[in-house]
Amino acid sequence: MKIAVSGKGGVGKTFVAGVLASFFVTKGFKVLAIDADPSPNLALTLGIPLDEANRIIPVSENSQLLESKTRTNFEGVYRLSFTVDDIVERFGVKSPYGMNLLVMGTIRSAGTGCTCPANAVIRALLRHLIVERNEVVVMDMEAGVEHMGRGTARHVDTMLIVSDSSLKSLETARKIHKLATDAGIENSFIIGNKVRNLTENRAIQQFVAENKMAILALVPHDETILQADMEGETPLKYAGDSEGIATIQEIGRRLLDHKT
Repeated sequence: MKIAVSGKGGVGKTFVAGVLASFFVTKGFKVLAIDADPSPNLALTLGIPLDEANRIIPVSENSQLLESKTRTNFEGVYRLSFTVDDIVERFGVKSPYGMNLLVMGTIRSAGTGCTCPANAVIRALLRHLIVERNEVVVMDMEAGVEHMGRGTARHVDTMLIVSDSSLKSLETARKIHKLATDAGIENSFIIGNKVRNLTENRAIQQFVAENKMAILALVPHDETILQADMEGETPLKYAGDSEGIATIQEIGRRLLDHKT
């Protein structure tokens, strides 16, 4: 199962991605979490200590790695055929909750003509991780819709689009959903998040229905998660006391049922 989690900034996509990654670990799967956001913070959600998280060098900024993969004997000429299967083992970071984390960094837009080493390595690596590796992959995407033009989510089988009840967030979700459908992603679902009351519930449900999208779940507003953020703690620490986490775990069960 290869899952991309997307949405407007601030809607909680990193939280959703982290809880799903943890859920699949508890079900016995080998899980790789990918942080594909230019402002990565999935490490903290996965319980990796702040000092260790701050030492992580994104793949796109790891000059030694990029050079080793793409260097030739000619200045300004890069090798575009190379292996990437060793990168997770060398640069992945193990979460105390059992999944591996790989921080990708920025990928430029498709069609810009960029053949720089960083883009070449990231594109090859993403394809390898999503197409060739036999494990659950959960990818926390860049906020907004631009990543769809970059091809970052190409080859995933499920796109989860997180939105709160605001119109801006829902419109972003609609655009991502259309782009995902046009890109041939088979399963695209809306997840309503931070739902505080019946009015917000109805706003999300109505928008989703009017735009002929499928809603997977509505995750309630959860003060426990806010408290974890303020304390700099992983929300996974409060899994047994959080209604929001319980709802996302149920999303994981539905995705497993959908695949079987």
